[in-house]
Amino acid sequence: MPIRAIVFDAYGTLYDVQSVAAATERAYPGRGGLITQIWRLKQLEYSWLRALMGRYEDFWTVTAQSLDYTLACLGLPRDAAAFDGIMDAYRHLELYPDASAVLSGLSRYKRAILSNGSPEMLEALVANSGIAPLLDATISVDTGKTYKPAAAVYDLIRATLGVALSDVLFVSSNGWDVCGAKNAGLTVAWIERVDADALASELATGPVGPLTMFKALRMRPDMLGFAADYQVRGLSELPAIVSRM
Repeated sequence: MPIRAIVFDAYGTLYDVQSVAAATERAYPGRGGLITQIWRLKQLEYSWLRALMGRYEDFWTVTAQSLDYTLACLGLPRDAAAFDGIMDAYRHLELYPDASAVLSGLSRYKRAILSNGSPEMLEALVANSGIAPLLDATISVDTGKTYKPAAAVYDLIRATLGVALSDVLFVSSNGWDVCGAKNAGLTVAWIERVDADALASELATGPVGPLTMFKALRMRPDMLGFAADYQVRGLSELPAIVSRM
């Protein structure tokens, strides 16, 4: 059966989470790269911990708490103005260069975002990046009060778009998100933003920096028994795949 909707993860898929590095470096010169990677790692970890504990707080709170952890871990002062400036970077993440054109070209399908982001974060992000007219819905996990990769979160697609999950292509660059979506019964395309051979070379040569460690921990497939149906190197390869479905 042909697909009726294409749903995208936001952070790391349509938007480059590494683009916060400019804000972290301005606030803490020489430590921006390390802050960026620890912050993102803890942000994800805190979302999973809260889901497991049944202690949901929205993603803005999770993001602030993980930034607090990062600064404390590194022994850096928590300047209120600097903190707010770094947090605001999540409302202004950079789109990947091919995102707008791909979304525009897929207009025959329902197009949506399904994200851990809070409604306020996603509304600001979509508005600031100019893609609001290219989306039929922006779905936040806040509706279900838990986080991906919980199976119930992916069912929000069906409830919001009115399409069966079997009629949806889900797109993510995050291995854990691929596992969650496949577990929920979705057809999934994984974006390989980090080449395995290139990463192996980075890990094998010289000291391993924070960005390389982040790539190793979060940007390769997770081995939990779930594999993506399609693998692409960028969003621009999606239309060719969709045309064959």
